[in-house]
Amino acid sequence: MKFGTKVIHAGIEPDPSTGAIMTPIFQTSTYVQESLGKHKGFEYARSKNPTRTALEANLAALENGARALCFGSGLAAINALLQTLNPGDEIISTNDLYGGTYRLFTKIFNRWGIKTHFIGMSAPSDIEQHINKNTKLIWIETPTNPMLNIIDIEAVCNIAQKHGIRTCVDNTFASPYLQTPIDLGADVVMHSATKYLGGHSDVVHGALICKEEAFAEELAFIQNAAGAIPGPQDCFLLLRGIKTLHLRVQRSCDNARKIANFLKEHPKVKEVYYPGFETHKGHEIAKRQMRDFGGMISFNLKEDTTAAATKVLENTHYFVLAESLGGVESLIGHPASMTHASIPRAERLSVGLTDSLIRLSVGIEDIRDILADIENALSLSQTEETQSASA
Repeated sequence: MKFGTKVIHAGIEPDPSTGAIMTPIFQTSTYVQESLGKHKGFEYARSKNPTRTALEANLAALENGARALCFGSGLAAINALLQTLNPGDEIISTNDLYGGTYRLFTKIFNRWGIKTHFIGMSAPSDIEQHINKNTKLIWIETPTNPMLNIIDIEAVCNIAQKHGIRTCVDNTFASPYLQTPIDLGADVVMHSATKYLGGHSDVVHGALICKEEAFAEELAFIQNAAGAIPGPQDCFLLLRGIKTLHLRVQRSCDNARKIANFLKEHPKVKEVYYPGFETHKGHEIAKRQMRDFGGMISFNLKEDTTAAATKVLENTHYFVLAESLGGVESLIGHPASMTHASIPRAERLSVGLTDSLIRLSVGIEDIRDILADIENALSLSQTEETQSASA
């Protein structure tokens, strides 16, 4: 089954009771049992819900995994994964990652005796010097948030397998349309399904997709025991959004390519971070492990101040200033004060996350409108600077 068919059909069957082509929203907390221990596979909705079951089957198929598990948010999914670790265990993570993940590692699980080493992974061989007998998980995010670094998934997984260490790839920025990490050796894939999978900025959701059924069963116990599950309405919205995933992401990729090339030539822009550029240090890896280069772009300004970034952020129209990414609409954000504010400034600067860095989530609007929007915002901010200087 090809990807464009998977998003619509994989794991999804017409409702047997009515023939409904869309998976129903099973808005129920419990299920009637015929007798003790005799039921239709569903006992209590925290454990299983038919809407969620259909979604999990669909996600497993999209990522080529054995089983998927859904959670109330991406962070709830990460939290469940980390609960498979024990005090004294250690994590090796990329040093350029979503601020919420960093916060969970450092502020929550660090208190439980689980230590995380944040390192650059552009050279996978550098990972080995940080591996010790306590290393139990390698956390990969690629493309990274927000610097759009590319990590060689296969190379990192080969190192992890040699040492018997589990790997998890945050595939949120790429989506399974662009890359499937399990095919490259990953043990687990994580999604903030709020983003590209949902695609319409109307649901908060998370998912883990496992290569092996045995580990999925361990996570399923945590999913049920801890109870950080999504409701059936959220699962329905995600199933609906996924049906157009391939169309939406491809349009975002096409739009992002044109906007990145425009920004690269703009006199106010110092540097553009976009793996589609041949000059990007991870370009060749991205070509090998991704099917396109994604809809995310980051850039910093020649005037490296929050004030300079603010002038751009406040002068866009179609690029709406907001948290999140991956929706049909274009979003613009300031990582230093928004998505990555929980990371100390010195650590942000060490990976290139400057005060003027702006992150774009390029949507599916007409390219002429959103390109003109960015051009206008940069022009207006330049005009304001000129007027301010003359005054």
